[in-house]
Amino acid sequence: MGLSFHPDTVSLPVGHFIGGEMIAAEGAIEMRRPSDGKAYTACPIAGPEVIDCAVASAKAALKASNWGNVRPRERTKALQAWADLVEAEAETLAKIEALCSTRPVGQLVAGDIAITAEQIRFFAEFADKEGSELVPTDDATLGMIMSEPYGVVGAITPWNFPISMAGWKLGPALAAGNAVVLKPSEMTPFSAVYMAQLAVKAGLPAGLINVVLGDGSTTGTALTGHPEIAKVSFTGSTRAGSAIMENVARTGVKPMTLELGGKSPQIVFADADLDKAATAIAGSVTFNAGQACVAGTRLIVEKSVADRLTAAILEKMKAVRPGPTWDEATQYSPIISERQRARVDGIVRAAIEAGGECLTGGGVMDSPGYFYEPTLIADVDQANPAIVEEIFGPVLTVQTFETEEEALALSSHPTFGLASGLFTSDLSRTIRFARKLEAGTVWVNRYSRSRDHILPTGGYKRSGIGKDLGREAYLANRRTKSVLISL
Repeated sequence: MGLSFHPDTVSLPVGHFIGGEMIAAEGAIEMRRPSDGKAYTACPIAGPEVIDCAVASAKAALKASNWGNVRPRERTKALQAWADLVEAEAETLAKIEALCSTRPVGQLVAGDIAITAEQIRFFAEFADKEGSELVPTDDATLGMIMSEPYGVVGAITPWNFPISMAGWKLGPALAAGNAVVLKPSEMTPFSAVYMAQLAVKAGLPAGLINVVLGDGSTTGTALTGHPEIAKVSFTGSTRAGSAIMENVARTGVKPMTLELGGKSPQIVFADADLDKAATAIAGSVTFNAGQACVAGTRLIVEKSVADRLTAAILEKMKAVRPGPTWDEATQYSPIISERQRARVDGIVRAAIEAGGECLTGGGVMDSPGYFYEPTLIADVDQANPAIVEEIFGPVLTVQTFETEEEALALSSHPTFGLASGLFTSDLSRTIRFARKLEAGTVWVNRYSRSRDHILPTGGYKRSGIGKDLGREAYLANRRTKSVLISL
């Protein structure tokens, strides 16, 4: 069966999902489809009273189900059943997400949704494999480090990968024995609601996952500042992450996991496989039209091969063709909104005015929806807006170097340190750079995550604190207490 569909035929779960039930709410934020700009529904805004209700539901579900203290394997089995249902309902999930977001329906079924189900299973397996431990003390005492869930976790996800980001937050928090109140982005909220519905259908206790719709200023502020939210997990911009930290500090003290913005370098040496590098680099800025926090938007290439590599990247960037997200053949995504596309274009123009040379792209595409041309800008210095700003669009800059020291200096960014790429055949150089690059992730001779969910992700500097994915994400959803017993 083909995956392509007509956008007007999709039924959306509009409303909050609290206590295992849909809560009708009046829409307040007009929503437009990125692929054609057409208004299709409105997103409600949850105020403090709705957040109170969702948190109360989560607490009640924890108590009634004893979720945090049941046999750990029971949590594993319930989450695995949920993952099975996510896979089984992949086509419905993909249609909901493709309608609202920048993710093409074909990529969703083969990529985002399948990977999300894998990640839920991955975290489910931690439930009965991580726990408390005995520690060495003198022979008159018994020392233990007890591990337990926090209680209710408040999670906020971004609009660029709505399903997989929901999996990032829900999987480890639930496996660790917590309940979750999740606020998806107001631009792409409905796939998270449907995922929560599937969780209840799969047998998870109603109220363990509550989804509240709304914006950051009202809903996000009420959620992260709620006194009974024990831990906050957020993925989004550095500016929003800073605002969340400030809000939490005003209302109390609680742990946070923040995966924030990036301006990631891709360093290419002359001894690299340049064809492989060109494919990886072009793909990193055209995939999802560059709307990824880890997008490798700064090419730093050894001068002797810069022209050859740039030419290969240009060829690949020019080959992309836009299409609506509801067409399974589409590979190149729209920008999420007209406002965001205008921001991308504004930074590109500022970069050119500051001396950058636009080698390709640099403008709005002549097609329905919010598409922007893949853009390559050369002759930029460290103060150029295209270097300084996280553009969150399909824009790549080019800088050249002659020595390793120069490459490292260019790679360092004063604000961000989320990810980095290195292309070289020299193993010693790889180790040197892996040690020195200021980034939470270093990819070598590739620029993408794998499906090895054991590898954590998170940033240095203002790119965030804490980790998503990996064992670290599970442990971040548990707290410990020390117990010392006199014998």
